[in-house]
Amino acid sequence: MQSHEVLREVLKKTSAKQVAADLGLSLSLIYKWAEPPADDSGSGANSPLDRVGQLVKSTQDSRIAQWVCEQSGGFFIKNPQSLQHTGHLIPLTNDIVQDFADMLATIAISSADNVITPQEAKTIRNRWEQLKSVTEGFVRAAESGNFESMTPPPAMD
Repeated sequence: MQSHEVLREVLKKTSAKQVAADLGLSLSLIYKWAEPPADDSGSGANSPLDRVGQLVKSTQDSRIAQWVCEQSGGFFIKNPQSLQHTGHLIPLTNDIVQDFADMLATIAISSADNVITPQEAKTIRNRWEQLKSVTEGFVRAAESGNFESMTPPPAMD
């Protein structure tokens, strides 16, 4: 779905006037965001959704998507098709186990003095979000059959 289509659907249930007031923008700009871009014979304007998409592409950093997901109470999960693997599941599963161990180490270090500071809580949260995303991506890849046609590892003598 194109960004202007998403915004058009959102504006069916949300007041464009309220959005304009909340963001301190003109009502006409809000409506332009919901129109096709000018190069598609529309008069639409480059929306914040377009900018976020451009920022993610430019930086190749999924933390931007993670932040957007957190703003609506969710978390980011990569599509299973984007899960890179070498043909062997052992290294992938080892990576998940290592990520889990790293998260537990972060918790242990943070709680060693029997106090967890706001910064330590933030660090724990970041590790947890990374672990959830990696693990969910792995599970979804498994569910969608990404690992079914993988060649078995060579037999050990």
